[in-house]
Amino acid sequence: MKSIKLLIVAVMVMGFAACNSNNTKQAENTEEKTEKAAKLKVLFVLTSHDELGDTGEKTGFWVEEFAAPYYSMKDENVDITIATPKGGKAPIDPRSQSEASQTEATKRFNNDEEVQKRIANTQKLSEVKAADYDAVFYPGGHGPLWDLAEDKTSIELIETFNEQDKPMAFVCHAPAALKEVKGKDGEPLVKGKKVTGFTNAEEEAVQLTEVVPFLLEDMLAEKGGTFTKGENWSVHVVEDGNLITGQNPASSKKAAELLLQKLQ
Repeated sequence: MKSIKLLIVAVMVMGFAACNSNNTKQAENTEEKTEKAAKLKVLFVLTSHDELGDTGEKTGFWVEEFAAPYYSMKDENVDITIATPKGGKAPIDPRSQSEASQTEATKRFNNDEEVQKRIANTQKLSEVKAADYDAVFYPGGHGPLWDLAEDKTSIELIETFNEQDKPMAFVCHAPAALKEVKGKDGEPLVKGKKVTGFTNAEEEAVQLTEVVPFLLEDMLAEKGGTFTKGENWSVHVVEDGNLITGQNPASSKKAAELLLQKLQ
């Protein structure tokens, strides 16, 4: 009887030891992931353009497309820099602040004084270098169709990120920034790649087909990209090599998650 009791005690001790060992390993793995993420640096590039063509209305970046990826990365201790072509205050598309456009991420953004200050004081794009970052993320809004699509500094920056084989993500209208970007072979970067972005049908739905300088879906196809799409407003993200593209605002969080996965 005594030997049975001793055996039971021994088994319990071994069980506790194994449990503590597993907990220690889990804690170490968590710490390693946190430390690694803390070392990661991601550059966010926003538009500086605030005029919606000749309509007299304002545009800029779409809040959800910035907020959802920003907090996905910030909560993983990623070091984020925000830059725009002109530096200073990044314009917000007023429609992205409507009640119908609110999400948990945008509500957090609206109550976050720190990020509001950062949006009001972005770095000038010409002052940042791809070598200082592990990846780049371009949120959309209609603004990029007018400035980032032709901005030479942005074009060179994306080409450098690509040459360094670093992950790059573009959401909604932000793939407009790829319009004049060349790959390592001198051909359009999107040529032969699966890509997505704000579709012609979605542009028609928001009644801006005749306002925008070009239709994103058409441009990406003309540049040789294999354009894929989901239903209007559905989550649709495409990954091809180091290039990640998202169709619309709802796709921004998933695009950020894929970017983070590539950095693990």
